[in-house]
Amino acid sequence: MRQDLYLRLERLSAWCGFILLVGFIAAFTAGHLLTPMSPTESPDGIVAFLNDHRTGILTCVVIMVLTVPFEYPYVVVTSLQMRRVEGGWGLLSMIQLTTGVVAPLGFFFPLAILAAAAYRPEIHSADVLSAMSDTFWLMLVGNACIFVLQVWSIGYASFVDHRSKPIFPRWYGWLSIVLGVLLIPGAFVYLHQSGPLAWDGLLANVIPTATYFVWKIATPIVLLRAVKQEETELAEKETVPEAHLATS
Repeated sequence: MRQDLYLRLERLSAWCGFILLVGFIAAFTAGHLLTPMSPTESPDGIVAFLNDHRTGILTCVVIMVLTVPFEYPYVVVTSLQMRRVEGGWGLLSMIQLTTGVVAPLGFFFPLAILAAAAYRPEIHSADVLSAMSDTFWLMLVGNACIFVLQVWSIGYASFVDHRSKPIFPRWYGWLSIVLGVLLIPGAFVYLHQSGPLAWDGLLANVIPTATYFVWKIATPIVLLRAVKQEETELAEKETVPEAHLATS
C-alpha cells in the first residue's frame, strides 16, 4: 500500500472516534437514556416509560447499530500507534486490540434487550418488561469493566514511551488510567439498588460516564496528532537516504 494512502486511512480511522461520540450522544438523547431511571422504579413506571418513549428507544438502537461499527477502525488505529511504542505487535497493543474488538458487544446486547421490550410492549406483562429493563441497565453499566484493561494498556503505553515526544502524551496516559479505575465500581451495581454504587449512582454511573466522554473527546485528537507525527518520521526516514546518496 502507498504510504500516503496508509496514512490517510489512519486519519479516517482516528476521525471515527468523533463519529462514535456524536452517534452515542444522539442515540441516548433520542432514547431518553442519558439519565438512567431509578433501580427502584415500579413496574408500572417502567411500562409507562417504554410506551411513552417507544419510538425514541427504537431510534436510539438504530443509531447505535449504524454507529458502533466505526469502533473497529478506531480501535485498530489505536493499536497501530501503540505498536510504534512497542516496536512491533506486543502485549499492550494486542490487549488494546482484543478488548477493543469485544467492547462494542457491551452496547449491542443490552440495547437489543431494551429494543425487544419497546418493540411490542403491549404483549408483555409489567413483570417481564421490568426484568428486561433491569437487564438492560445492569448489563450497560455493570459490564463497563470490559473497558478497564483496554484503557489501562493505552495509559501504560504512554508511560513506557521514552522518546522525546511520546506518541501518547503523559496527560492522556493518566486520563486513561483514571478512567480505568473509575469504571471498576460499575461491577457492584448487581449488589445495590440505591446509593452511589447503584446503576444510576455517582460512583457507578455519573462520574465514570462524564470521564468516559472526556476520554472519548481526547482520544481522536491524540490519535490525529500521533498520525501526523508518524507522517513526519516517515518523511525524515526518506530524506536521510536521499541526502546520503547526494553526498556519495
